[in-house]
Amino acid sequence: MTPSRADAPPAMPTHVRRLRRGERREQILAAATRAFARSGFAATSLDDIVGEAGISRAILYRHFDSKTDMYRAVLDRTCGRLERTFHAGEYAMDSVAALIRAAADDPDGFRLLFRYAVREPEFRDLTDSFAAAAIGIARHSLAAMLPDGPWTAWAAQLVPAVVIEAVIAWLDAGQPDPDQAAERIMHAVQGVIEAVRHRPA
Repeated sequence: MTPSRADAPPAMPTHVRRLRRGERREQILAAATRAFARSGFAATSLDDIVGEAGISRAILYRHFDSKTDMYRAVLDRTCGRLERTFHAGEYAMDSVAALIRAAADDPDGFRLLFRYAVREPEFRDLTDSFAAAAIGIARHSLAAMLPDGPWTAWAAQLVPAVVIEAVIAWLDAGQPDPDQAAERIMHAVQGVIEAVRHRPA
């Protein structure tokens, strides 16, 4: 008796495209970013990541030696994107708007870098390096507006913190009014600048 069409086994796909090495690595990094952003480094297992990526451990180990290696690669990837955002080397409306777009494009990576990784001693070298670069950019931007001195040094440390926390708060609030977000964040930055300019009566 010939099996009916309903009883026949499903046809196997004639061709499944294998990802190139770079594409597979990017797929794994994207999945790892999502998994780490949910639970942080310590609470995320390799099984969580392979499940998120839909791959086997064998494939994962072709690209990364360990969970630590993968986490650092995720952070490097996010840092690289943000460094390209600040190619102009200053805090201005355009660069803050670009930062907001970068955060909106990769909210998990942004939160992972600034909310989780800063609490992980094993990765402080990377987060401290990024923070130092951000302070340097702020100091350069403020030099034309404020006199050199301890309060300007204070502002140079505070401005990056204000911008980053404002962007995280904007993400957490559901990304309201993206066209106005940069302007509102720059108002907060201007408040720091005015605090330095203020002279008590």
